[in-house]
Amino acid sequence: MTIYHSYEPLQGHRLSHDPVNAIVAPRPIGWISTVTADGVRNLAPYSFFNLFNYTPPIVGFASVGYKDTVANARESGEFVWNLATDDLGEQMNATSAAIPAGEDEFEAAGLTPLASDLVAAPRVAESPVGFECRVTQSFQLRTAADELVDTWMVLGEVVKIHIATGLLREDQTFDTAGARPLLRAGGQGDYFLPSDDHHRFMKRPRPATR
Repeated sequence: MTIYHSYEPLQGHRLSHDPVNAIVAPRPIGWISTVTADGVRNLAPYSFFNLFNYTPPIVGFASVGYKDTVANARESGEFVWNLATDDLGEQMNATSAAIPAGEDEFEAAGLTPLASDLVAAPRVAESPVGFECRVTQSFQLRTAADELVDTWMVLGEVVKIHIATGLLREDQTFDTAGARPLLRAGGQGDYFLPSDDHHRFMKRPRPATR
């Protein structure tokens, strides 16, 4: 018989660290670049990020607190998602630091801004994948009791995709494990990497025919 540790989140988890972000894990990192109306670049990683639609592709990130990235994305209507890889882990982590408003995280982390084709926000030149996005929705989250939470959700349609050709296999599929994307988990700084050694393939069941 399974024994459970059960709790109501609003009453506290009674553990050494909140387990929710370790359970819903690992998650892709929302390494989001934006630009202000004055042309100041901003780059920051977000733990709450994912793909929410296939056609057209729509991605979204949530920011705990109304930060520069949210403000820039809402005001400009644009942002870029950059794939954070294992090789870029230290630079990605550096962009999470709180620096004075108006300073450039690209410069602070030693990264190269690369002009996008359809949006004003720059891409990270060192990243092998970039999604140029236009904001479709942005809103503040609410509880089940309809109370506002200090977290903001930004969704964007991907209008252009850039993939380093070295990550495309001979059959023209994307090499997920080969890209070595950093995936966020729980704790104060836990990350994982996908591996072909743990690759499991399952086709979706087809409806039964009569």
